[in-house]
Amino acid sequence: MDAKDRSPSPEFSPLAFGEDLAPLPEYKAAGTTQVDFSGLLGEPLKLHEDLKSGCGGQLWPAGMVLAKHMLRYHRDRLQSARILELGAGGGVVGLTVAKGCASLDHPLYITDMVEMESLMQQNISLNGLDDRVQVRVLNWGEPLSQEVLDLKPDIILAADCVYFEPAFPLLLQTLQDLLAVEPSATIFFCFKKRRRADMQFLKAARKTFNVIEIEDEDRPIFSRDGLFLYTFTRK
Repeated sequence: MDAKDRSPSPEFSPLAFGEDLAPLPEYKAAGTTQVDFSGLLGEPLKLHEDLKSGCGGQLWPAGMVLAKHMLRYHRDRLQSARILELGAGGGVVGLTVAKGCASLDHPLYITDMVEMESLMQQNISLNGLDDRVQVRVLNWGEPLSQEVLDLKPDIILAADCVYFEPAFPLLLQTLQDLLAVEPSATIFFCFKKRRRADMQFLKAARKTFNVIEIEDEDRPIFSRDGLFLYTFTRK
């Protein structure tokens, strides 16, 4: 990709975007959306959206970007991976991976707070993925469950998890805990910058992890909307 096509990384220009760069989308009435990620899914993913349990019940842009990236660039690798999605909301990233892979050697865990549990399960069943995907409650900052410790996830998916500043240290702690369980794991992390404070999370992450901005053929498009895509690995 030519340098002229690349937008400034927040590492180098943390104040490049205004406070109102990424206004929250309009809240939707409850309903079911279908997405096929520009044909990368042979059969569209069905995702029920419902905000009654929290903002995670809505489909957010970073989840779409990360799900498409994983299908486009990592589909073969994912089939043998031990995968866990953090802050899954309705489960778009994990469910897309599960639906897009011909097979999975291990159960894929989508995780969030207990309030999102029923919506995650509903979307698993809506797509006939009960044999591939399991719901688990995972609160950031709390000790990992024995099931997660036993899984030893080596692919961690996190989209739109940077939205509430008091939760930043809790999220960082959970990411550190996951990499302690499986030091060779890769965290795929996508977020949309909405406020200046969001960059403080990235600054803290760079002190803790090896943080690399990922190339993606859609990057010139989604970066204009303030979306950023990274991998985090253990230092």
